[in-house]
This record gives sequence, C-alpha cells and structure tokens, in this order.
Amino acid sequence: MKGPLQITFVASATDVRGLPDSPAEVTFVGRSNVGKSSLINALANQRQLARVSNTPGRTQLINMFEVTNKGTLVDLPGYGYAAVPGRVKQGWQAMIEGYLLEREPLVMVFVLVDGEIGPTKLDVQMLAWLRENDVPHTVVATKGDKVKPSKRATRKKDLAAGCDLEPSDKKSGGRRPLRDQRPPKSDEVMKC
Repeated sequence: MKGPLQITFVASATDVRGLPDSPAEVTFVGRSNVGKSSLINALANQRQLARVSNTPGRTQLINMFEVTNKGTLVDLPGYGYAAVPGRVKQGWQAMIEGYLLEREPLVMVFVLVDGEIGPTKLDVQMLAWLRENDVPHTVVATKGDKVKPSKRATRKKDLAAGCDLEPSDKKSGGRRPLRDQRPPKSDEVMKC
C-alpha cells in the first residue's frame, strides 16, 4: 500500500469561476455528513486539512486541495439536511451544478454513499442527474466499518441495486483504494 497523498489546501470559492486552473481534478459529492471531508483527511493522513464536524452543513463553499504533482481534489457542500440558514443553503444547488457542468479540468466525480444506510432519494437523484448530463462518476461507499461483517455482502448488493449498479467483483472485495484509482484518459469514457 502506498503512503498518504501529499495534499495541501489551495482555495475556497462560491463559484466555479473563482477557482484556479488545474491539470486534472476529481471531486467528492454526497449528502451532508457522509464523510467527504473525512475522506480527504484520510487520503492525506491529516486530521484537519478539510474541516470536519458532526454538524451537517459545515462545508459551505467549493474547497480545492492540490495533490502534489497530480492535480486537485474538490470538496463540495453536501446535499440534504444542513444546519444552516435556508438562504445559505438555497445557493448550494446552483453552485454545485455550475461546478459539475462548467469545470473543464474535472475528470471524475466520486459520489459518496453511506454504506450503513444505503443510498437516499437524494443520492439516487444525484446519480440520475450525473448520468443525464454525462458527467463521469464512481460510487464510493463510506462508513463500511459500521456494517456488521455478517451483513456486509447483503449490504453491498443492496447498495449497488439502490444505485442502479452491478456489485463489484468478489476477488477484490469491492475495495480498491481510492489513492490507487486512475482518472480516465481524455479519450476514455467512464460511466457508472
């Protein structure tokens, strides 16, 4: 297994036009408190690189991080419940959709789904929207450690079915480290 990625914070923006350029970019989307910021921290083996909280809605901007000599990662606000004023949350949908449709360096969207509870209606809507707009994406289950070992195989099948996917092969156990994922080349099309 490779070591942690060398990741540094670059910028926050309220609009895609406020972000610096990148050679290649991946982003993390998912409902509030699904673990987007925690995943970035885990990839870097740092605790407070991306701000985490037990309060849904802590990430309120497009947050960009540089992966040394690789490209950038983006942490987007979560969808669903957020402990923020309604006027703040109202702008998030346009901000997220604008980013996903307009960001040229974007090569992959990782859709984080809670592995313990499975996809919510909002997760299914996000996946349908990404498919409709031909945005390359991969589903990543989080919080698998909270699923009892005896229920993991069933949970995996249920999660895949709920996301309209085929479960990954049994040889790998469905777990391929994110740091080992390769973004698609410009002439490849990757869809879920």
